[in-house]
Amino acid sequence: MDRVDLDIAAGEHVALTGANGSGKTTLLRAALGLHPTAGGTISVGGTPADSRSEWTRRRRDVAWVPQRLTPGRFPLLVDELLDSGGDPAAARAAANQLGVAGLGSRPLHTLSGGQLQRVFLARALGAVAAGARALFADEPTAALDFDGQEQVATLLARLPVTVVVVSHDRAMSRACDRVAEMAAGKLRVV
Repeated sequence: MDRVDLDIAAGEHVALTGANGSGKTTLLRAALGLHPTAGGTISVGGTPADSRSEWTRRRRDVAWVPQRLTPGRFPLLVDELLDSGGDPAAARAAANQLGVAGLGSRPLHTLSGGQLQRVFLARALGAVAAGARALFADEPTAALDFDGQEQVATLLARLPVTVVVVSHDRAMSRACDRVAEMAAGKLRVV
């Protein structure tokens, strides 16, 4: 990424679009401290993160829906992931709404792509219920059928927090207040 300048108002919903490899995921991961930056400042809620404790606070303030499962050392169960979001009851209610409530005892690596995205989203909704002020989602509808895409787009559109979503899905983009396009590591259109 090079000189990306993107201001998002509190409560605004923004879709990041662009070709594969254009920097969309890198931008979200950098804002969470999950990807190193060579320079510049990334502020969330008007606050930059310069220390380990500030990065930890940011990860609590921003719910995260990754695009894919990052393998861990131990198999993590669906219920364990849902419990880690901050408000387990809200995460389980969201899992029920998203049709994945019956998967609690299954290891994450055994889920289909669509099931996994719904479980990650349910966990993020638990984090929002616990006080997260923003939700970042990387392709939350990629593994879903058309009905699932519409359901998730509608659900995210109704959230009263800031939402930044990487998406190629038109339903998701239509559900956002505005669309920003990334190209070759630069923000091209806002």
